[in-house]
Amino acid sequence: MAALCGATMMTAGMAHAGLTPAETKMVATVDAQFEPAVDLLEKMVNQNSGSMNLPGVTKVAEMLRPQFEALGFAVTWKPMDAAKRAGHLIAVHKGKAGTTRMLLIGHTDTVFEPDSPFQTFKRESEGWASGPGVGDDKGGVATMLLALQAMQAAGTLKGANIEVVLTGDEEHVGDPADIARADLIAAGKRTDVALDFEGLSRENGRDMGSIARRSANGWTLTATGKSGHSSGIFSAGAGDGAIYELARIISTFRKELPEPNLTFNVGLIGGGQSAELDKDGVRIASTGKVNIIPPIAVAKGDFRTLSEEQTKRVVAKMQAIVDNGHMPGTSATIAFDFGYPSMAPTQGNRALLAKLNRVNGDMGLPVMPELDPLKRGAGDIAFVAQDTDGLVGLGLDSVGSHAPGEKADLDSMKRQAKRAAILMTRLSGEKGRK
Repeated sequence: MAALCGATMMTAGMAHAGLTPAETKMVATVDAQFEPAVDLLEKMVNQNSGSMNLPGVTKVAEMLRPQFEALGFAVTWKPMDAAKRAGHLIAVHKGKAGTTRMLLIGHTDTVFEPDSPFQTFKRESEGWASGPGVGDDKGGVATMLLALQAMQAAGTLKGANIEVVLTGDEEHVGDPADIARADLIAAGKRTDVALDFEGLSRENGRDMGSIARRSANGWTLTATGKSGHSSGIFSAGAGDGAIYELARIISTFRKELPEPNLTFNVGLIGGGQSAELDKDGVRIASTGKVNIIPPIAVAKGDFRTLSEEQTKRVVAKMQAIVDNGHMPGTSATIAFDFGYPSMAPTQGNRALLAKLNRVNGDMGLPVMPELDPLKRGAGDIAFVAQDTDGLVGLGLDSVGSHAPGEKADLDSMKRQAKRAAILMTRLSGEKGRK
């Protein structure tokens, strides 16, 4: 037994052979503080904080305030009444002047509103737990705090310049977005590195490094035509009707828009004698008869791009398709709704992933390859991606996000918090660029 224990300790020591004493201390602290971190996660999950449950989002922020204050952060709650949302928690830790400024990003809201039947944290078998937001993104927030606590225990937090922005509306961004994201954008302009604590991506049993996120934009297409008896359709006087014009445009989108890293979808469509889109943009009330040429047709969809240059190019192509080649007796317009911008896979982001992989090597963990950006959705880090380098996915490994039964691998919190603490410590010793 003594020989076995000695061999186990030797193996653990070899796995962490590249770490400094302070980094080794952080590893030990994460292991020691894991259960208290899970307890905090359980409390957050059991407090409903659907994006539109403004008091609930505020209560989660109130749970987190003392956690950050205990680490020496100055905490501010920024109400978002003007954007019709609860608000954002912002925590600032001032460290050594001239060193790297880090922005940590997460969110306190979930997609599960109070009327959802899915409301409770539950520990499952083999280290997993289920609950609303357990992975997206309350698990990420708990991981962030655990990493910062490890830095404090090792004495490396003292010199670190860190700003934390936890948005309260990531799942349903407030309107207008320029107000809802003003604080995050401002933080991005004064930082050198952004670290996003949303969920870890895995493929074929391997942790993946994510250096890009695609945009999420919407469009609304409206086609009009002349109404009349269907017996006259296609005639010079009656024309082809609005639905044929809408079909022309959508069909041309499918033929002419495809290019690498672009997806586009038609999610809602209606037409006839009348077609009215509701105020939430999720229903079309249409009426008509088979013997009436439809004077109106409406469709809504989205498109996702990997760069802002691609966004501009796709918008121009869609606009040209709408404007050119109208069916006889018809016209059409398209309106765009720009939601989340893109986070392109820049060389700066790749360099940051390389630093994380050096941490992995020193910890005895496998290299994290780049994740295909088509396999991640949009997120808050994209609002700062034009101004700073960034990494995505420092939160928990999870499955089933945005659906009842969402689960997260609690054990993944340990290696994620260790990675983050060591990476942030090393970055805090580098010279800042801003």
